[in-house]
Amino acid sequence: MHAQISTTTYRALAILWVLLIALPWITPNNYWLNLATLWLTNVLLVASLNLLMGYSGQISLAHGAFYGIGAYVSGVLAAKYGVSPWIGLPLALAATGLVAFAVGWPTLRLRGHYLAMATLGFNAIASVLFVEWRDWTGGPNGLVNIPPYTLFGVKLDSDRAFYFLALAAVGVALVLLLNLLDSRTGRALRALSTAEVGAECMGVNVHRYKILVFVVSAMLAALAGCLYAHHNAFVSPESFDFLVSTMLVVMVALGGTGNWWGAFLGALIYTLLPELLRSFGDLELLVYGVSLVVVLLFFPRGLGGALDLLCERIASRFRARESNIHAAGAAANRARPDS
Repeated sequence: MHAQISTTTYRALAILWVLLIALPWITPNNYWLNLATLWLTNVLLVASLNLLMGYSGQISLAHGAFYGIGAYVSGVLAAKYGVSPWIGLPLALAATGLVAFAVGWPTLRLRGHYLAMATLGFNAIASVLFVEWRDWTGGPNGLVNIPPYTLFGVKLDSDRAFYFLALAAVGVALVLLLNLLDSRTGRALRALSTAEVGAECMGVNVHRYKILVFVVSAMLAALAGCLYAHHNAFVSPESFDFLVSTMLVVMVALGGTGNWWGAFLGALIYTLLPELLRSFGDLELLVYGVSLVVVLLFFPRGLGGALDLLCERIASRFRARESNIHAAGAAANRARPDS
């Protein structure tokens, strides 16, 4: 995400969106459609942390907690108080944003592993609260009977309907992120990421922009939490513990920190690998670790960086071929005798 979004990236996103719109009619069964819906939710989740790590250069181990706050606030309001999920959604985002601001104001003055430990501590506190506030969250047994979203009186509880809802949410989030990247704020964040001291010397309020990107990334994680809660109709504390936050950092690194495609690729691994390794039990963490080592060893910029490099090489070959064709045509025209 450090570089400006190119025209090729916009075109690739448009092609991807056409394929995603057609996906419900391509998938062989509802299992794969549900998996695609989970992938879209994870795209929001990984993109939220990638935004923070790619721009402000901060590593947060609290995004599992923000994910859970969004899920629980929207779920509790809908399941226990009968609040419409459409009303609970902005309330969940606002509550998560306020919590992120309260956490980020003191902790974002820290750097490196000190910041990571501080955010990990907050995630641990949130995990305890998810378990102990039994009257609201259901405790370790989880919160059940979370109603689905409705649109014009129609419940969006079918697999296809919720897939398109998740696709619309990801689309809106991507548009907002694209506008952020191309704005003055995006340029300030890029300066902050590459040279924090230099950005501060140039008049950029470093702490304020760090808090801004921290809050925005937390609200994006909360949006993923809302979708997760109302899609599954159930949430439990295990879905938002510190291991989730740690795995999100791994997925951002695998996909490519600060790379636009990193969220899509990291979320794809985060979604598919547990399904592929379900029959292998505890080997899941081992494969995650080996994958991270292999990717970072051979692709330091992550899978997204490797994809960018591949696209650049293919594009350069096409440009070289077109140049050779034009050169051959010009040579033929010069060699042709005058009529």
